[in-house]
Amino acid sequence: MSDEKEEKKKRGFKEDVPALIVAILIALTIRTFLFQSFYVPSDSMLPTLLVGDHVFVTKFSFGARIPWTGLQLPALREPARGEIAVFRLGREGRQVFPPDQRPKLPTDAFIKRLVGLPGDTVEVRDGRLFLNDREVRTESTGETFTDSTGRTFDVYEEYLGDCRHRILDDPGSPDINMAPRKVPQGRYFFLGDNRDNSLDSRRWGTVDRSAMHGPAGLLYWSWDWNGSWLELANPLTWWRNLTGKTRWERMGSFVGCEDENP
Repeated sequence: MSDEKEEKKKRGFKEDVPALIVAILIALTIRTFLFQSFYVPSDSMLPTLLVGDHVFVTKFSFGARIPWTGLQLPALREPARGEIAVFRLGREGRQVFPPDQRPKLPTDAFIKRLVGLPGDTVEVRDGRLFLNDREVRTESTGETFTDSTGRTFDVYEEYLGDCRHRILDDPGSPDINMAPRKVPQGRYFFLGDNRDNSLDSRRWGTVDRSAMHGPAGLLYWSWDWNGSWLELANPLTWWRNLTGKTRWERMGSFVGCEDENP
């Protein structure tokens, strides 16, 4: 009788292995070619994205890359001005570089708003954004935004092409200036919505098309966690931290533009 049970266990294991392999392959295919999760680690995209937001990136929109080949699948469309996109940058200590300039560096994913398209001239004068020598329209909302450290920012609406979105201005910071920069063909210029507190293309330059993962889409989870990870070692706190720290009101929303530019 024990031999029969042992044989059934072996048969069950052999039957489960192919199903497990198929499940892993499906998951890898989805992550590589369709959707990939991205965690927002910094406040550079406030007020649009908060630290702890988790969004899906649609990799097939810009053409997913085939691993270990250097090849890229056809894109459904080209990146659009105003949308939020995820891309790769090489990291060396606290410095970051476009990966085509320092290809041997390990890369991390970054998320910013696409401002300058190939051929554009981008300039910042006294904190105001100019594209092709024309000032980008901004309007004060009359509102303020307070971040997790207690700093208060003025909230503005910015209009980039057909995209209307919110940006922050720190009234206590000096106005930022950047001389005109021409965006080369095949490259893109990115800015954070938290303009006075963002390391972006003003610092590390433009991003090559090949380094872009895709546009950010669905915000599927948001977790307001700033405690010690050691606290999570206690299973008794898991449910409290999950339910109490989840920003339920943000889940299920789509990031990018608030609506089309009227």
